[in-house]
Amino acid sequence: MKKFILLCLLVLPLAAAARVTLVKDGKPVSRIMLEKNRGKDSIAVAVLQDFVHRISGATLPIVEGTRPRRGDVFISSLAGNTLSDGTALTGDSFRISTEDGILRITGGNDKGAIYGVVTLLEKCLGVEYWAADSYSFTKSENISIPLTTFTETPSFEYRQISGGGRDRIYTLWHRLESPGEVFAQGYWVHTFNRLLPSSVYGEEHPEYYAYFNGKRNPGSASQWCLTNPEVFDIVVARLEEIFRANPDRHIISVSQNDGNFTNCQCEHCKAIDDANGGHPSGSLIWFMNKLAERFPDKQISTLAYLYSMHPPTNIKPLPNVNIMLCSIDADREVPLTDNRSGRDFVKALEGWAAISDNIFVWDYAINFDNYLSPFPNFHVLAPNMRLFKKNNTTMHHSQMNSGRGVNFAELRSWMAAKLAWDVDADPDELMRRFLNGYYGPAASYLYQYLKLQEGALLGSGDRLWIYDTPVNLKDGVLRPYLIKTYEGLFDRAEKAVADDPVLLERVHIARLPIQYSKLEIMRTDLTSDPAEMASLLDLFESRIKELGITSLNERRNSPADYCILYRERFMPPAVHSIIAGAPVRFIEPPSERYVELGNTALTDELFGGSTFGESWVGWSGKDGSLVVDMGEVKEFTKVSTDFLHQLGAWILLPKQVRYSVSDDGENFTPIGAVDFPEDREAQVKYVPAVVETTKARPFEGRYLKVDVSGLIYCPEWHYGVGHTCWFFMDEISVY
Repeated sequence: MKKFILLCLLVLPLAAAARVTLVKDGKPVSRIMLEKNRGKDSIAVAVLQDFVHRISGATLPIVEGTRPRRGDVFISSLAGNTLSDGTALTGDSFRISTEDGILRITGGNDKGAIYGVVTLLEKCLGVEYWAADSYSFTKSENISIPLTTFTETPSFEYRQISGGGRDRIYTLWHRLESPGEVFAQGYWVHTFNRLLPSSVYGEEHPEYYAYFNGKRNPGSASQWCLTNPEVFDIVVARLEEIFRANPDRHIISVSQNDGNFTNCQCEHCKAIDDANGGHPSGSLIWFMNKLAERFPDKQISTLAYLYSMHPPTNIKPLPNVNIMLCSIDADREVPLTDNRSGRDFVKALEGWAAISDNIFVWDYAINFDNYLSPFPNFHVLAPNMRLFKKNNTTMHHSQMNSGRGVNFAELRSWMAAKLAWDVDADPDELMRRFLNGYYGPAASYLYQYLKLQEGALLGSGDRLWIYDTPVNLKDGVLRPYLIKTYEGLFDRAEKAVADDPVLLERVHIARLPIQYSKLEIMRTDLTSDPAEMASLLDLFESRIKELGITSLNERRNSPADYCILYRERFMPPAVHSIIAGAPVRFIEPPSERYVELGNTALTDELFGGSTFGESWVGWSGKDGSLVVDMGEVKEFTKVSTDFLHQLGAWILLPKQVRYSVSDDGENFTPIGAVDFPEDREAQVKYVPAVVETTKARPFEGRYLKVDVSGLIYCPEWHYGVGHTCWFFMDEISVY
């Protein structure tokens, strides 16, 4: 990647003649010359002038021209692609040189000059940009650049990493792109419904939409019938309109809506897929190639995602079809080459690389369901990016959450950005460099914590999933002794920075995932000490308020609401359910994998959390019915059953819950019912179905029957339109 690098900060003292002096004794002695007043080069000039002033107090004058004199800084971008010595500079690549006593920063034809400037500031002036609005440097009244020449070309032409928020300098510093800068009119993934809105065409033309399960399935999350010629004509007309309005944009996403198993299986689409190994990508690429032929000077980007991940066997994408391949189903505990789910993705990647040189890889470094949960994936970032680079990937997006409080978000974003620029960078060196710069004296303890967690993950054999809960790691990475060890390291880290409020706050943020994990694990154990739970919850609540932590998961649940719910839902009850531990007999049993769990989980007085993978009992595509045996005839005034609402996992509230009682287990008398209204909100919710009476007229019986009428199918507005949905219940409580 780098032809030659001389790290300016490590160079031995050279003769003054070999240096380009910018500032001496706090006074400017150099000029910044701008070849043309071009937008991107002007940004490069402004960034250099700004940081030289911050470091030294001196303001370098800016002049326009093409004939720099000795001692000048000359910033330019190539009109062509080649330097005078034959070196090719394209796009974001750049060269920095001090030949002839002139500091030349020459960029390719995109943002190369900007990236040359920030590299100079970082490597030669010691400026580090750690996170949004967080940077460091050493002030000096003297700035000079020693003799140096080096060229850099990025590993990926397009690099998108979450991080920095609204801090534009952070984005430039880490050489990052955003879809809005590249994709025409913001058409960037999951665009089918934007291009062919179901609200406009669905009712009158259901034939435009996917056929499966014996019918057409129009809906905002449905896919297209790709062999319908009218669909093609409408999309062509729409693209022509978009490109006319955006003449400077050359790529657009024409890509499937979010959701799985919703591709068209009509006779014509299926015939193309069957001829391509049975892969739904066959009809997809057939359609995209037709678009690419109509727009030969544009790039048509499309997703290879979920059902379309694997490539077709007999159709090759045209050169201007961009394949956006997503690794969403792969686990993260080891590199993608080293577990079963990852190897399936690698097979797809290698398959696409065999037929295309135009690949965009969308990778995931995030826990969508629990932002505050530990997510020790740092060791897989570099090998995965090297794998992408090896397999014709020219564009890369690493999806992560950089929000405040997310598990080591600043470190993860920073490392991923550095690796996306240079996949051969040493990840351990990067980690140490960031920790030392961002956490100061606490760095060594946090490094031990991260490495201990990594080793525990690899030693446990646990999977690291992007929809996981800390509860699933309680026998591995989060087993009691390890949590105790982690807390000891954080105690020492806090002590090391106790006199620095900024660094102490950063350590407190880094500690939140362990505190959150303890709370999550303690709620699953009936022997947990209530006083300890209450104390930890109070501390966690005060910290998230103090630190301004606002988001718990992708579904926009807040940590503040979590604390309120925790007290109401997860703390040991003051009054116990009279059916605690009672046996359950299923009439309409749950889906097979939940039957065994359902025998105990529904009456154990432990309530399920926000992730369906623990404690919840699920039914898919059917109604549910069960009977709880209370052991003897009992009087009671309240019955409540808890249901989970989590749209992203195709878990919807049922239509209705009905309760009835019996003395003999055969003849039941209804005591009440609860109807659930449709709920389209993204937030994860726990929704009870409660029936109550008065003490004067209590319910009475030995057997309690619970009948649940499910929705059966996902509605037209949902990702799973036309497919069966789930309902999940957990605790049945009687008082």
